[in-house]
Amino acid sequence: MPEPHGRRTDRDLAEIDVPALLRDGLATAGPTHHELFGDARIAAAVAADRLGVQPRSLTFLAEVARRGGIGYAAGLPEPLPGAARTALARDWLEAASTVPADRRADEEFARWLDAVAVILGVRQHTAPPPEVR
Repeated sequence: MPEPHGRRTDRDLAEIDVPALLRDGLATAGPTHHELFGDARIAAAVAADRLGVQPRSLTFLAEVARRGGIGYAAGLPEPLPGAARTALARDWLEAASTVPADRRADEEFARWLDAVAVILGVRQHTAPPPEVR
């Protein structure tokens, strides 16, 4: 159950179906798009953090998608270093590849990856809050 006042735990965020939101919310308007660029970015960062993804790897992948397109990025043999990280990236890339190919979708997906990288960087470089007693 989500925390009160809209706060969500990592466990709550892990239940978000990020690939479904990429399929349904990328390059569209409406609530799904809003959720994709809201909690789904955080959920993606949590998943990436659990696998030890470096923010710069996501930034690089974003630039590949921006310049070559989502389809080109999806064709990379190893979009993120390591098998588990590649599987995570493939889930996102395959979902984003279902969106009709155009520069707007490529740019939006790249912006989404950039945002995930920023959130991931903050998570990795911020000490957890002290335990309250």
